[in-house]
Amino acid sequence: MRLGSQMKPAMRASAIGHAEFPIWGGKAIVSASERSGLAAALTQVKRTLGAFDVACSSFREDSELAVLNASAGEPVVVSGLLFAAIREAVRAARLTGGAVDPTVGQALIAHGINPPMNDRPVRIESVPGYEAIGLDDAEHRIRVAVGVRLDLGATAKALAADMAALAASSAAGCGVLVGLCGDIAVAGDPPEEGWTVRVTDDHRHGERAGQTVAIRTGGLATSSVTVRRGAHMGEAVHHLIDPATGQPAGGPWRTVSVTAPSCADANTASTAAIVMGNSARAWLEQHTFPARLVGHDGSVYYTSGWPQTGDEL
Repeated sequence: MRLGSQMKPAMRASAIGHAEFPIWGGKAIVSASERSGLAAALTQVKRTLGAFDVACSSFREDSELAVLNASAGEPVVVSGLLFAAIREAVRAARLTGGAVDPTVGQALIAHGINPPMNDRPVRIESVPGYEAIGLDDAEHRIRVAVGVRLDLGATAKALAADMAALAASSAAGCGVLVGLCGDIAVAGDPPEEGWTVRVTDDHRHGERAGQTVAIRTGGLATSSVTVRRGAHMGEAVHHLIDPATGQPAGGPWRTVSVTAPSCADANTASTAAIVMGNSARAWLEQHTFPARLVGHDGSVYYTSGWPQTGDEL
């Protein structure tokens, strides 16, 4: 498979089932280690993604997240799915020391990445930080401080991949790979050689250097400043916001790929690495995340056992 929206099967076509469909501005990829299990897997993946869209989308005015963001500081009882997604976002913020933070919603609007809430201009002075979110586990109640807008883009898609892969594997009775616009999760027994994944420097098929790796469990995610771009004051900007400044992250990395026991952890780490900049390699080593980091100058670095062999082009 090629990482991102242009993944292609690297195994014998007769050995697996494979399907693709558009989702969230990119492609969803579903592969089953037994062709007979593909239909059941695909049904579960679409069901899971539909539920996430209704609960967590920043691009739907009728999503649960939109209702919560409009709550003006009042506690709101939410579905179990949205509660789990926001709890995961808070966990990611704690794990990364705030480098990945769900309270960047206003910043994404201000920089033209997410759609505006209304016609009033949005100004960014600071990102509030995840402590502006109150969670009541017993009641599934969430309170977001006045003026705070949540965005779950840094974590919800990866969590959806994890949940979709588990549901699909259970329904199909075989190994399943789910890829969502660069976030990959696998569940069940993999093919004998593992799931072969092509990790590229961005999501445009074959246009940048890359490496082929194989994964058997967990997840793999790539974060990049070369995709999902907006415009702010006439300048092109990317979507990875540094919560410390409210601005698109600077630093030396254009792309970071990470493997982890879950896709949620992999994506949290890859996003954090872009935001952390020069300190990312030490942080990834500290947390033993295998990673491949590509600098703006094309230099490639590896951490914590990421394979340095393969067909780097």
